[in-house]
Amino acid sequence: MAAGLTSKVVVITGGTSGIGRAVVERVAADGAAVVLAARRPDVGAQVAADINAKGGRALFVAADVTVEADAERVVRAAVTEFGRLDGVFNNVGGVHGTGMLPTVDEAHWRADLEQNLTSVFYGLKHQIPAIAASGGGGSIVTNASTYGCAGIPGAAPYVAAKHGVVGLTRAAALENADRGIRVNALVTGNVDTPLFRSLLGVPLDGPLEARAPNPSGRAARPEEIAAFVAFLLSDEAAFITGAALAIDGGATAQ
Repeated sequence: MAAGLTSKVVVITGGTSGIGRAVVERVAADGAAVVLAARRPDVGAQVAADINAKGGRALFVAADVTVEADAERVVRAAVTEFGRLDGVFNNVGGVHGTGMLPTVDEAHWRADLEQNLTSVFYGLKHQIPAIAASGGGGSIVTNASTYGCAGIPGAAPYVAAKHGVVGLTRAAALENADRGIRVNALVTGNVDTPLFRSLLGVPLDGPLEARAPNPSGRAARPEEIAAFVAFLLSDEAAFITGAALAIDGGATAQ
């Protein structure tokens, strides 16, 4: 159990699968009240119900956080239901515009920016004032991926959006460091999620046998990422802000 989460209220976007769901379950197990936001109401409601049945505190909000009104509504729901906001994991993301840059159409370019970068901007815009109003500071973690630190051929829109997430994170961290609001970017590598498996073209269930393209040779389990996010959201990470933190099996060390 991560110290300092027991009394926290945490918002997690994209909380119904993959890394997001693992973080929801870990943070709830560590004692935080969790507000999970996602677009699939049936799955989201079930995740929240499962946590509540185990004695946790969880609220599901159906939302598309690429829409500013929805991003604001998620924050408002957290404050209304639990009285404050202390932490956030801005996790929503996806890949749309693949292929060499001249082949990417405008719709896919915009979709990558909206889902991966604009969603974080809308989130920070409303999350930061709510955390400040709660008093005592707080922690926001954004999901940037290794594509936010390197140029990868064949995914230019996603790379551009994730680089933007790192820059946006650092700007927000500097604006709020003296208020005790920490903002850090998570540089995730290969993680065994439905998105990763779909990109590999392998079945969603069963063991992941393919060797991952990082020095460790394997994909992380979502629970490993969740443990790191829980640490960053906790008071134990009180002196970490404005950082792009790799949890990538050594990929960015190459």
